[in-house]
Amino acid sequence: MNPRVLIAGIGNVFLGDDGFGVETVRALAAHPLPDGVEVVDFGVRGVHLAYQLLDGYDTLVLVDATARGGEPGTLYLIETEAEAGTGAGAGAGAGAGAASPGTPAAGPGEGPVLDGHHMSPDTVLALLGTLCAGTGATPPRRTLVLGCEPARVEEGIGLSAPVAAAVPRAVRMALDLLDPPAPDEAGAPRRELRRTP
Repeated sequence: MNPRVLIAGIGNVFLGDDGFGVETVRALAAHPLPDGVEVVDFGVRGVHLAYQLLDGYDTLVLVDATARGGEPGTLYLIETEAEAGTGAGAGAGAGAGAASPGTPAAGPGEGPVLDGHHMSPDTVLALLGTLCAGTGATPPRRTLVLGCEPARVEEGIGLSAPVAAAVPRAVRMALDLLDPPAPDEAGAPRRELRRTP
């Protein structure tokens, strides 16, 4: 049986480059995918994503705008590390480790602050940890963030030129994640190198 993988596009298409995740999963859905792989546009429905993850997935790939200080259009692949007791991951999302504007941060010992329109990957993963603790469900064994450095996240529809140009590269990166390398004659994993513009 193939492992279950969920590739989740998140972000707000009304905030410019914050729509990167949504546009990327739309493009990715046009490709044939292995059995057990689901590609879903969650947009700003982070609570829905957390509840869907209770269905049991081996791997979660969050696709989102990710501000890390690079040039706009720079792609990042980040493997999150679970924090004790929460299931939360490493900083990602346009807020990169900070609460979204207008969203109060949770204090010590408090659960994630729920605001369905400002849920960063960190908040979704923290909520998932809380839900798993309450239901006995198991969170994904592996969580990755496929992110893109935004140029702008102000009100407005449409991606900036560098972020729009990164979408096909992000689709190729996601497809590479789903395509395990074939072993060479000595049994070591081998992967064909692919150039990206």
